[in-house]
Amino acid sequence: MPEPKALPIAARSVGCPFTPATELYDMQKQEELPRVKIPSPLLGEFDAVTVTRYEDAKNVLGDPRLQMGFVFDPDAPRTMLNQPGNLLNYNGADHSRLRRMLTASFTVKRVRSLRPMIEGIVAAQLDALEEEGPGADLVQVFSTPIPTHVICELLGVPYADRADFQRRAKVGLDVNTTREVQIQNLADMDAYMSKLVAAHRQSPGDNLLGGVVRDFGAELTDDELVGIGNMLLIAGHETTASMLSVGTALLLQHPDQLALVRDDPSATDGAIEELLRYCAPATIMPRQAATDLCVRDQEIKEGERVVVSILAANRDLGATDQDLDTLDVRRPPQAHVTFGFGAHQCLGQQLARMELRVALPALFNRFPTLKLGVPQEEVDYRTTALVFGVHRLPVTW
Repeated sequence: MPEPKALPIAARSVGCPFTPATELYDMQKQEELPRVKIPSPLLGEFDAVTVTRYEDAKNVLGDPRLQMGFVFDPDAPRTMLNQPGNLLNYNGADHSRLRRMLTASFTVKRVRSLRPMIEGIVAAQLDALEEEGPGADLVQVFSTPIPTHVICELLGVPYADRADFQRRAKVGLDVNTTREVQIQNLADMDAYMSKLVAAHRQSPGDNLLGGVVRDFGAELTDDELVGIGNMLLIAGHETTASMLSVGTALLLQHPDQLALVRDDPSATDGAIEELLRYCAPATIMPRQAATDLCVRDQEIKEGERVVVSILAANRDLGATDQDLDTLDVRRPPQAHVTFGFGAHQCLGQQLARMELRVALPALFNRFPTLKLGVPQEEVDYRTTALVFGVHRLPVTW
């Protein structure tokens, strides 16, 4: 069986998965924007201009001439890159039309109102963790259930169905599968979400998906609603679950930093931003040039694809006088592009922040003696998927 390929834009150092691979730093130092080969089960391996500097990343992600997605083809097999409703497949006015239907559900004010619900879910999972131990897999008992339960509540998805959609999400984010596997996986996702959409069409529930049907159902096709539901279900739990796991693993390696997160509520918001910047769990979908353009005075031809390394951009040592390769949860929050930038920046970023702000301090306060249950070098990190995480995180207390 061939060794899984890591995405070059998300490559991490062997034995030190929180550190960008040397080749990313080398690319960042080059004046010429490099072209690299990117593996993809849906597009095949393709060449792409690679952006690794922070300012270049912002410019690329904010440039409407570098477009997301591809034209929807109803005659082609359904894939995540060929599905109505998925915001990643739209640009310009079409993107704005769909995004405005969802924005109100993810404002800072709306997310603050969800805090009591999130705190209740976190408390229940802390109880479950205590019952499991001393000693448990944090991924299974804590990190994954929390965002999964939150997004199920928001979308009106039965929590009992979580195992199936978690499995399908992991397949969808695996760059080492085949096109055929991805097509079948999305067909399974669509079949599941279609049933939920049909139920909401008949009687819109008191939740996010039901609200979209109630308020905008006349403007949306069932296909678009299915795509919206799939997008939110995957994005709403996978990256936050991974961030809870890798954030915990990282802090357990830095007890002084962990103590600040545990003991000083005033440090929480800044600590979460530092963890998000440092871990950079997600990758960003490639852009495609809609016309000839220049990035840092270098020409990109119409039709060329462009990829951004969030991992490298967040560590751009030329962007600040700070030592960005050192974790420091007390430093003034540094600008990062973990949630993207521009029109396509992450819709649910405030929800993700809130879940992290509630869950991490609560975990360390409930279990002040928490430690890794295996040697640090035996933690099984997930470094070849679209979302950086850990397969298992054994802990004890």
